[in-house]
Amino acid sequence: MSLTIHSSFLPHLDPEASLAFYRDVLGFEVRNDVGYEGMRWITVGPADQADTAIVLHPPGVGPGMTDDDRNALLEIIAKGSYFGVNLASTDLDETFATLEAAGAEVVQEPVDQPYGLRDCAFRDPAGNMIRIQQVG
Repeated sequence: MSLTIHSSFLPHLDPEASLAFYRDVLGFEVRNDVGYEGMRWITVGPADQADTAIVLHPPGVGPGMTDDDRNALLEIIAKGSYFGVNLASTDLDETFATLEAAGAEVVQEPVDQPYGLRDCAFRDPAGNMIRIQQVG
């Protein structure tokens, strides 16, 4: 068996704010932008990784989702504790400085972790945790 990661999903609360963050701040390319009944799914990813993407989606949509479930999910997202993604950079300090200068919400400055990684963290406009690890 041979598996690869094709896409991961992160909720957005404001598609335009999320698009601006992932496209303009992180520099990801927009691969798809689909609307349906007032909702929007935006697929983004690094230009040099065409086979891996993040799908930014409206939260709480789908069969079987009750209003109570949707409200609970929105509360978790609003607290910034729903989900996240780990990215990698060959120059963590430069990446951190670039994102901080662009106004991204800093959660953690670059630090050497006790488990051997150097990383930093930001939140996207929906509150999703974006951790960036030093590689190479």
